[in-house]
Amino acid sequence: MTRVPGPRLTLEGASLTALADLWSGGDGGFDWLGGGPYDGTRDAAGMIFRAHENGVLRPDFGLYVLVRRADGRAIGSMGFHAAPDEDGRTEIGYDLVPAARGHGYATEALRTLAGWALARDDVRRLFATVHHDNAPSRAVLERAGFVRVWEDEGEYAYELLG
Repeated sequence: MTRVPGPRLTLEGASLTALADLWSGGDGGFDWLGGGPYDGTRDAAGMIFRAHENGVLRPDFGLYVLVRRADGRAIGSMGFHAAPDEDGRTEIGYDLVPAARGHGYATEALRTLAGWALARDDVRRLFATVHHDNAPSRAVLERAGFVRVWEDEGEYAYELLG
């Protein structure tokens, strides 16, 4: 599986075995801060595992577990909703366990994964949506260089161009 190193974190590509385990309520083989992943990680693992079952999962465009280098603890996940489309656009999502929030990990991980993705020939634009009431997540996107491109009743959409 792909590993993407960052300053304080390593983004570990989740194997199919880890995805299935996370989706079913397990730890995916990771030592999680706070006792286990947040619900968003479990939902994402299921989404990516189903993409594999449907034959549409492309290598490297799945779920990455965020592992702190200092202690080897998993603190969240980040990944792609699908492989890039014909315009080179893909959506990215993330979450952190509550105990890891507020330390800059999400921003670091997003900058790391965005830089890795946009260095590829098949990715030209990253996209993310966030609920209006999720100010911390909006701040993460903005610190990572994403620009708000539209909004509707409940969400803002952000984009980062390569």
